[in-house]
Amino acid sequence: MAAPASSKVVYEQEGVFIHSSCAKNDDQDSIISGVLRVIEKEAEVIVDWRPSDDTLDSSNILCAGKDSSSVVEWTQTPKEKSPRGLDHQNNYEAEWDMVNTVSFKKKSCSNGDATTHANGESKWSFRFSLTDLKSIKQNKEGMGWSYLVFCLKDDVILPALHFHHGDSKLLIESLEKYVVLCESPQDKRILLVNCQNKSLSQSFENLLDEPTYGLIQKLKKDPYTATMGGFSKVTNYIFDSLRGSDPSTQQRPPSEMADFLSDAIPGLKINQQEEPGFEVITRIDLGKRPDVIRREPVSAEEWTKNMDSEGRILDADFIKHLIFKGGLCHALRKEVWKFLLGYFPWHSTREERTNLQKRKTDEYFRMKLQWKSVSDEQEKRNSRLRDYKSLIEKDVNRTDRTNKFYEGQDNPGLILLHDILMTYCMYDFDLGYVQGMSDLLSPVLYVMENEVDAFWCFVSYMDQMHENFEEQMQGMKTQLIQLSTLLRLLDSGFCSYLESQDSGYLYFCFRWLLIRFKREFSFQDILRLWEVMWTELPCQNFHLLICCAILESEKQQIMDKHYGFNEILKHINELSMKIDVEDILCKAEAISIQMMNCKELPQAVCEVLGMETSAVTTPDSDTGEDESVTVMSRSASTYQNISMPVTAANGTRDNAQHMAVTHSAQRLTPT
Repeated sequence: MAAPASSKVVYEQEGVFIHSSCAKNDDQDSIISGVLRVIEKEAEVIVDWRPSDDTLDSSNILCAGKDSSSVVEWTQTPKEKSPRGLDHQNNYEAEWDMVNTVSFKKKSCSNGDATTHANGESKWSFRFSLTDLKSIKQNKEGMGWSYLVFCLKDDVILPALHFHHGDSKLLIESLEKYVVLCESPQDKRILLVNCQNKSLSQSFENLLDEPTYGLIQKLKKDPYTATMGGFSKVTNYIFDSLRGSDPSTQQRPPSEMADFLSDAIPGLKINQQEEPGFEVITRIDLGKRPDVIRREPVSAEEWTKNMDSEGRILDADFIKHLIFKGGLCHALRKEVWKFLLGYFPWHSTREERTNLQKRKTDEYFRMKLQWKSVSDEQEKRNSRLRDYKSLIEKDVNRTDRTNKFYEGQDNPGLILLHDILMTYCMYDFDLGYVQGMSDLLSPVLYVMENEVDAFWCFVSYMDQMHENFEEQMQGMKTQLIQLSTLLRLLDSGFCSYLESQDSGYLYFCFRWLLIRFKREFSFQDILRLWEVMWTELPCQNFHLLICCAILESEKQQIMDKHYGFNEILKHINELSMKIDVEDILCKAEAISIQMMNCKELPQAVCEVLGMETSAVTTPDSDTGEDESVTVMSRSASTYQNISMPVTAANGTRDNAQHMAVTHSAQRLTPT
């Protein structure tokens, strides 16, 4: 009988045995054959084992010596439907359960353990939810049959399951789709569930992965239209993962999670409110926020006028400033992005760039040949390459498929996307491929329309984003800390509210930071946003100010409607494709100017924005000791001091006219 729509068998293995002791003969085990299944049922994942025939006569159970590692012979008869009583029909297994009848060689062993309960099920039958699993113990290699022992969170240890046919690794691989498993530091045979060193990394992947069920509950369909349920359960999974299997943390109230997370994630030191209204950072008057107006995108004429006869860029800082203020017209992106991403040096000549492309083309195809020439037999012995390849194929088939460049079957754009990502695995095999990287490559390939150029631009982009995708996610931790620092300075009251709703760790910003807003803006808007950010103006970590600008825009609705944890997640997730990129860029730039104008900027904020502090004695010092004042970084000072020509009414540039600059000095000192 077919499985009901709400249940799905994702793993099934026959010939999985329990070895139970025989009371009359302690040197023998009775061997009970069974079927092991992993079942997706609604919002739960269930592991289920039951004997192949619950009514099997115990006198027919084959007994083997306890220390025997020999293979037991048996013959299998075709599968038949088992008779079902009314009680059995009430169980969900009745909808899909098929029985494999096994004819055993008879060996006398009285008082066998395959006795049945009143409901007709063997007392050895068991099933449990994957949310209750604490650890899995494996046997040592070479020590007889492969077996696994499940230990649950209430310390119940289930009977060992012996895989006479092998393939216990397939079960582990199946479970790893739903939970994170890693070796115990004390015993490599023990796999711990949701261990801390991988749980955070896995949770990020879940924000991008395909649907599954249970604790992780990955986002359904495409993240653009993901439901609140999927998104909130992913975030809840982060909390559960960080709590781990320690019973002392299972019952911690949300108010204590700040302390626990600080301990669980080294380096994640985000200030949390101890009580409503408590200010961790003293309120600072940032002054009036200026109005910011953006300009038109840089035109081909403007670009050409800033290049000498040999193709050198005359004033890279000036061009970057124009790009920051208005972006690029699309016709320029293919050329200018190579400079912004560092593939082309800003002061290189046209000839030097041509020679560079020739060298890089040779280098690219040598790396591409490495994976192209791997035979099927070699691939069977290289599990990491297989995993990378499988994940890439899976992600490529769902990346920007509504864009004409990638839509349809057998699209050449998809082939290039796949090949570039596979070649990147050869370039950086340690990192390989991690979900989300296809999102970063897609716009780059779309603009370049060239496999080699797209690859090397992607390499440069990944140099910036590398830490986001490393297993320890150090880049993500750092950015969350920095974002919290900035947001607290801008609006400590809003931070207090988020903390009161268990949202102070800003988990809803994960996807923004992980793939640089790729799924929050339309495809064309992301081209504009990325090229602006690549100028590295007006300060370091400008993307964090973009986060602040978005959150500030949504603050009133979140607070006025008293959104709680799940409502905040839902609201932020539903902003996708609804944010005005030009409006947010204006707000983020205004915030940066407001902060750079502040004479009492906290040291932590200075560090986030790339400003330095210098010690100078000021007349206002009570003690005569040096006080700390802000000095802008090179990028910030360049942004503040640039002379920007104004285009006259006749279309010519008048270098005698300049736009008013916000600051004329590189050093900001208290008055």
